[in-house]
Amino acid sequence: MKKKTTKKKVKRKITKNMTFHEVMQKYPQVTEVFLKNKMTCFGCVMARYETIEQGAIMHGIGVKRFVEELNKAAAKKKKK
Repeated sequence: MKKKTTKKKVKRKITKNMTFHEVMQKYPQVTEVFLKNKMTCFGCVMARYETIEQGAIMHGIGVKRFVEELNKAAAKKKKK
């Protein structure tokens, strides 16, 4: 009898519809992901209004992959 293996699902905390401002307020530890992708959107005036999806599209980044990256970083403990 085979054991059923399941992947541990990462609970989605960040969605593509959240604004940059909202993400940075809740999960400041994701800054490294933005910088790695050459996105300084979190410091932009439009950060309060632009969604993660809009920013990713504008920068030519795959939305799904980017959101997954953000969620992995958000799952890490906040730096003190």
